Amino acid sequence: MSQRLEVIDPAAPPPVWAALRNEAARASQSEPALASLLNAVVLSHHDLGAALSYQLARKLGDQELRAMSLRELADAAYKDNPNLVDIAEADLKAVFERDPACKGYVQPFLFFKGFQALQAQRVAHWLWGQGRETIALYLQSRMSEIFQVDIHPATQIGSGVFIDHGTGIVIGETAVIGDDVSMMQDVTLGGTGAERGDRHPKIGKGVLLSAGAKVLGNIHIGDYAKIAAGSVVLKPVPAHCTAAGVPARLVNCPTCDEPARSMDHTLAEAVYDYVI
Repeated sequence: MSQRLEVIDPAAPPPVWAALRNEAARASQSEPALASLLNAVVLSHHDLGAALSYQLARKLGDQELRAMSLRELADAAYKDNPNLVDIAEADLKAVFERDPACKGYVQPFLFFKGFQALQAQRVAHWLWGQGRETIALYLQSRMSEIFQVDIHPATQIGSGVFIDHGTGIVIGETAVIGDDVSMMQDVTLGGTGAERGDRHPKIGKGVLLSAGAKVLGNIHIGDYAKIAAGSVVLKPVPAHCTAAGVPARLVNCPTCDEPARSMDHTLAEAVYDYVI
């Protein structure tokens, strides 16, 4: 029986890992001072998971949790759940597609703390699920110290998520973030008091959380909604709507089709009187 050959489009872009390695090789030639770094972080590894575990260990290892031990934790997470590497690839593609300042995959992989913090949280979330809460919280603490991004290990986060800049982001324990979400710096997904239990926001698919947005309480932000910069949201936001202001109110329904992908932070001129 003859084997069917896969037809590959020569014009198609290379897979993420191949593109990352190609970019790293070119950068190593053009910037010899960084050749050692690029070789250690990217070129010496056989796949994205191996490179990512090395990068996280290099960034977050310290005197208490050595880089080698941290790398072993990340490797264990990726071996137990290979989907974590696929999700990291989707996150990397999201940065490249949505950040106009991003010229390729090497930039976010090496330098963008939003991407790096998100991957650290994914490892911490795996540890949390294994019942290793203390070391998961330790990793959260290191992530906050190094990246200024504070995401609880229990937070559930979908794939294709883009965290731009990252500085000042705080996300609570029972928050849930859907696929293809984009968020800017200084976003808070928090509670409204000292109550325990399910107390944090649930963010739908494709939502755009603009700079300084605060979404507080166990409320739902519908799919493809947009939260304007500096807004304080205390009540649910319907799908495909924009919320703006303090307290937030609806600005336009529907908003643009996929705000998290277009990164459209603009607002309609007309504002409804309905306060959410």
